Amino acid sequence: MRKTYLDNIKWITVVIVVLYHVIYMYNAIVTSGTIGPFSEVQYQDIFQYIVYPWFMVLLFVVSGMSARFALTKHTAKEFIATRTVKYLVPSTLGLPVFYWILGYYNMQIGHAFDTMGDVPGPVVFLIMALSGTAVMWYIQLLWLYSVILVLVRKIEKDRLYNLAGKSNVIVFLALMPVMWGAANILNTPIVVVYRFGIYGVAFFAGYFIFSHDEVMDRLEKLWLPLTVISMVLAVIFTVVFWGQHYPDHVVLDTFLCNLYAWAATLAVLAFMKKWGNFSNDFTAWMGKKSWGLYMFHYLPIAMIAYYTRKYLPGMAPVLVYLLTTFGAFAGAYLLYEIISRVPVLRWFVLGISRKKVPVGSSERDKNVC
Repeated sequence: MRKTYLDNIKWITVVIVVLYHVIYMYNAIVTSGTIGPFSEVQYQDIFQYIVYPWFMVLLFVVSGMSARFALTKHTAKEFIATRTVKYLVPSTLGLPVFYWILGYYNMQIGHAFDTMGDVPGPVVFLIMALSGTAVMWYIQLLWLYSVILVLVRKIEKDRLYNLAGKSNVIVFLALMPVMWGAANILNTPIVVVYRFGIYGVAFFAGYFIFSHDEVMDRLEKLWLPLTVISMVLAVIFTVVFWGQHYPDHVVLDTFLCNLYAWAATLAVLAFMKKWGNFSNDFTAWMGKKSWGLYMFHYLPIAMIAYYTRKYLPGMAPVLVYLLTTFGAFAGAYLLYEIISRVPVLRWFVLGISRKKVPVGSSERDKNVC
């Protein structure tokens, strides 16, 4: 049976990611690689503190759950083949084909061209392509974890999986220090988003633990206390770290940050299992388009931010936010509708190999995250 609450978690989290990036582009906390703030203190930046610690952890947990569901219907070879096309191709071959455009705007926003000097054109293009990776670090890690998962499955042969099906509240709590420890290892020194440790633990926790219906039934019963706890921790986290660089390890590696991240992740899973297991025309449409929204939203954000700051520097901040938000959604959906219909381009850019298989609605795509 299709788990509708997971579909809803996916598209809602992607929407949160889009809104986060809109706020981030004009934030006053982390200004490197962004347009910059409208004022020295911006209380709308609170949104970043509320969502950043947990929303990608949540997506990796859901991704691990989805991997389990996919592997019950497909062979390991099919699983890897599908994910290689969907994850690895766009995040590697797709960079010089299309995403270099985003790289161009990222470099314009970061004033990188001012220091290029006499760098040869091909080298500049390569740098632009790599700068266009942006949000695709997520699918790069998903591909890596998928490959590791197939190897792990050959060794454990569901022994660990079956044992994990007995997980209860004690295990949920015990995973908190595990997440904290994982947050402090296997982190890349410069590109902070590549947090191999914590995201790997989240992915495999999703696969081994939370993909069990009985485990989710136990978690569902805790939805109210988990929701209250996570809300309290959100306030404490924001107050304690307000003004500090929340996406840096000085914050991310702390016990409080990881306590909040794990509590919020469990709360969303429990809350949505209780209240989010429904579908209508709107949720179905959002679910089908969430892949395109995730892949394309940052390009219109970067373009609108660059051109409004360059040509309309006096535009009221509220109008800039509204324009950027509208452009992020409309631009992403438009790009998705166009590119998903172009035979070769859709393979490079979106990992779609067949025209009759729309992203988000097919068997191979229903566990996209």
